[in-house]
Amino acid sequence: MTFVVTEACIRCKYTDCVDVCPVDAFCEGPNFLVINPDECIDCAVCVPECPVAAIYAEEDVPKDQRDFIPLNAELARTWKPITRTQPALPDADAWSKVQDKRDRLER
Repeated sequence: MTFVVTEACIRCKYTDCVDVCPVDAFCEGPNFLVINPDECIDCAVCVPECPVAAIYAEEDVPKDQRDFIPLNAELARTWKPITRTQPALPDADAWSKVQDKRDRLER
């Protein structure tokens, strides 16, 4: 089992989760974070740190978000690891309330 970043992170990219990850499993894209399933040790410390509740245990990912499981693995192969907290995107607070934003994901 691993942890998965889901749709709520798109256009927000809060990085509170990054600082607490003991193995640097997060990777950063232009407007989204993913968890590298090969690096994740299933510790769950990132889950309560996410202010938009975008991180789930793989087995608990909501059905309408399950496509993010392979997406995290795919993007983690090409995106660079992120190991320190950075400022969220400038309009993150506004986007944190938006649903159905898959089409806004930048690769």
